[in-house]
Amino acid sequence: MKLGIFQSAGNFMDAQRNLDLIERVARSASQQDAHFLIFPELFLSGYNIGDDAARLAEPADGPSSERAAAIAAEHHIALLYGYTESGDGALYNSAMLIDAQGTRLANYRKTHLFGDEERRLFHPGDELVIASIAGIKVGILICYDIEFPELVRSIVLQGAELIAVPTALSAPYYEIPTTVVRARAYENQVFVAYVDRVGVERGLSFIGSSAVVGPDGHDLVRAGESEEILMVSTIDPAAYEESRRLNTYTADRRPELYRRVTSAD
Repeated sequence: MKLGIFQSAGNFMDAQRNLDLIERVARSASQQDAHFLIFPELFLSGYNIGDDAARLAEPADGPSSERAAAIAAEHHIALLYGYTESGDGALYNSAMLIDAQGTRLANYRKTHLFGDEERRLFHPGDELVIASIAGIKVGILICYDIEFPELVRSIVLQGAELIAVPTALSAPYYEIPTTVVRARAYENQVFVAYVDRVGVERGLSFIGSSAVVGPDGHDLVRAGESEEILMVSTIDPAAYEESRRLNTYTADRRPELYRRVTSAD
């Protein structure tokens, strides 16, 4: 699989312009033979939207997802983008996955909300999501989710080979896209695509550093902290067979020792 990730500031609180941007980037990624293209967290609305969240929210099958599906089908490329979802009488920080035929494959609701503001605006999701894109099993997480090793290991045990992570990471958390993301890839022997925003929204600055990291913990591609950029890399699980032979963490687990990790006590 050829995977594209797009680091961008987007257009704050303007879904139509962001859909136009998705179309332009999808065209460019398709011309580079990409099969799958990932955008940042809450890409359609912007991240630091506060009480505008309710006004900007759409249902999973709303007009924005209809247009995104048409874009995916036209350019023969799967898309994953973040948006503000209205559903079940609540708001969610969600990510929509659409395949290259324009079919909505999955809708993931962020399970670990970060800080008082996210918890004020959104309800947490309670389901993990895995779907197949171009023969690769893709698990979806959003930003803060990747910082919970239990969550990543859980989705890997369900078969994920690539963890796709739309993100809106701000200062001072500079170690997350480097140290933490690389560790999650290495300890689980999976690819991690971590796709951050750049720019400033209402005084909140994002730190970029988007990357695709291989199962050996090494970067396939890595962006800077401020540039808007599309990067395309190749995801080939077979290329890491030796790495998986040497690093047998999953096979060597002893779950009977870890019960406190999942205990509510």
